[in-house]
Amino acid sequence: MSSIGDPQTIGDIVRHQGRERSNSIAFEYEGDVLTFGELDRRSNRAANALASLGVGKGDRVAYIGKNSHIYFEILAGAAKLGAVMTPVNWRLARPEVSYVVNDCQAKALFVGPGFAELVGDIEGQLEHVAGIFGSEAPEGKYPGYPEWRDGFPDSDPMVPCAVDDDAVQLYTSGTTGYPKGAILTHGSIFSSRMNERNAEDLHDWQKTVEGEVALLAMPCFHISGTGYGLGTIFNGSNAVVLPEYDPSRALDLIENYNISKIFMVPAAIQILLDHPRVREVDFSNLKYITYGASPIPLELMKRAMEVLGCGFVQMYGMTETTGTIVALGPEDHVPEGSPRMRSVGTPLKNVEIKVIDADGNEVPTGTIGEIATRSPKNMKGYWKRPEATAQTIDPEGWLRTGDAGYLDEDGYLYIQDRVKDMIISGAENVYPAEVENAIYSHPKVADVAVIGIPDDKWGEAVKACVVVKPGEQLTEAEVIAHARQHIAGYKCPKSVDFIAALPRNPSGKILRKDLRAPYWEGRDRAVN
Repeated sequence: MSSIGDPQTIGDIVRHQGRERSNSIAFEYEGDVLTFGELDRRSNRAANALASLGVGKGDRVAYIGKNSHIYFEILAGAAKLGAVMTPVNWRLARPEVSYVVNDCQAKALFVGPGFAELVGDIEGQLEHVAGIFGSEAPEGKYPGYPEWRDGFPDSDPMVPCAVDDDAVQLYTSGTTGYPKGAILTHGSIFSSRMNERNAEDLHDWQKTVEGEVALLAMPCFHISGTGYGLGTIFNGSNAVVLPEYDPSRALDLIENYNISKIFMVPAAIQILLDHPRVREVDFSNLKYITYGASPIPLELMKRAMEVLGCGFVQMYGMTETTGTIVALGPEDHVPEGSPRMRSVGTPLKNVEIKVIDADGNEVPTGTIGEIATRSPKNMKGYWKRPEATAQTIDPEGWLRTGDAGYLDEDGYLYIQDRVKDMIISGAENVYPAEVENAIYSHPKVADVAVIGIPDDKWGEAVKACVVVKPGEQLTEAEVIAHARQHIAGYKCPKSVDFIAALPRNPSGKILRKDLRAPYWEGRDRAVN
């Protein structure tokens, strides 16, 4: 593998790989093959096409659609202009989609197959968009991006970009009910890879092997999807792109493409293991499965190790840290289980971790507190949210994760609870405030609190505790249906408890721990 050398931005890396491995495959998608040379040339055309809409340095470009190689092509084209890709979670409800597109002030919007109707419904609400295109072909009334792109030259615009320039903006659920755009720079995306060029500093699971093929199965509106795809571009390796996670398709691709590496969330691993064909598949080429976003039960891990027979690496991180900052390697995954398997591992190179109290003071080893991290991987901040940024990142660069945990004497990090009220269900972040706002708008609801409860499949499930107005009647189905009109389906409660009053402290704050306690009884940590 040739060295990247000096390139440190997305555009420069695409240019480099286009020269060094022009005919090597970068992405394979639904039978379509995109080489590094084609990625370089097409992204030049994309950049020139975007420039014709007035897109320039610092402008945002939005994409709503399932995973596709075209997404990375458009991202690379935007990067060559110094513009910023903002993928939109296609599972969001219409009001949420329009909020994100307007908040990032996107000048162009690319629509994947099947989403033209959604975009058509909100088009009149979009305040900054100058052009809408079907990403793979014409979508309804929207012209196709490929034909539009090919009307422009493949000359490189060569807009100067720096490592600390904005590159990708990913939206996270907000504590106040509005999602926040986390700004990731070229440097935060590639810093860990730049710092680990020396193979001697790498674990085996981090090394890139000539000819290896990765499966990109997680959604690109998450750092797990976008980061994974950009990582394969950096490494000069090949990624097979799955539009969305489907266990049958995943098994077919593992067999037919000799997949060697996959990133998955625990719920996806369980779904794969439950597939009736899983024991018929040859997994001999599969070397590593990296997983994260939520812990994995020991029994599920034992089963995965037995059936899949590969190495497993647990990863801990978040959108605001541009993904993984702590990892638990294969050597700590043992079939009989061990205390370390309850940890998320140790920090990656050049990542600092400390545990702090409410005042920001570091606590002793073994003491539970809020986990804070400092590294080049930390986001620049939240888009147009200086107060939220200041609450998350202190002047010395330490980012508060919102997770509670402790470090042991060997530097292993253990997650115990969440300082914030966030629920993680199937690797999706859900803030109670978002769900409560949606439910509270029902005319029969007097009060509501939302909590996360253990769920064997999704890790946690959303539960609503509802107080009905005097003299009114309300059913669980009605509450869920009302919420679904306002927020994404995965955020809606899976169950509803009707109670007489919500427990509150003297200042009126809802005591969520009291509501959660019966469901988490007997567990030694309050995350599942």
